[in-house]
Amino acid sequence: MAKNVVVLDYGSGNLRSAQRAVERTGANVTVTSDFQAAMEADGLLVPGVGAFEACMRGLKEVRGDWIIGRRLSGGRPVLGICVGMQILFEKGVEHGVETAGCDEWPGTVEPLDAPIVPHMGWNTVDVPEGSRMFAGMDPETRFYFVHSYGVRHWELEVHSARINAPLVTWATHGQPFVAAVENGPLWATQFHPEKSGDAGAALLTNWVNTL
Repeated sequence: MAKNVVVLDYGSGNLRSAQRAVERTGANVTVTSDFQAAMEADGLLVPGVGAFEACMRGLKEVRGDWIIGRRLSGGRPVLGICVGMQILFEKGVEHGVETAGCDEWPGTVEPLDAPIVPHMGWNTVDVPEGSRMFAGMDPETRFYFVHSYGVRHWELEVHSARINAPLVTWATHGQPFVAAVENGPLWATQFHPEKSGDAGAALLTNWVNTL
């Protein structure tokens, strides 16, 4: 049976391209800001393009931060993309302005430390062992990035053997930054799977297959 996925419409992101990309996996996809639909879907995709502060403002207007938290507390899958990944962290700092994020992970979204910004184009990623997100992909697979900000330091520490530490994928542009995270039902990518051709399609298929 096809899975039902909601692409959360909160005024930010490549909504239709994300919809089409997930539909190609065989899932039924709805683009909506409807609270109940977002809560009940098998999977919730949170896109995001633009400024951290604007995305957080739009997310709160549709209670998206609350939806994400409630879904995750019940083990319901969420996938964040680009700024939709960034807002999952504790805070973002842009032009000296600090904005609180959803605080699912500690850490700060800050300007990339690189000679050329934005980081725009195709790049490889350093995938940890055991990744389901990148299962079946060649280590040299490239994904499409467009961003000037990122998470340069992973701050979550897991001290209990009974808790699985998140799997963190890195990429390098000037310096290393977090390119993707797998943390139980919460997955996120800094790159755009919906713009990454066959590689992005394979990643989205891997996600839908976990729903």
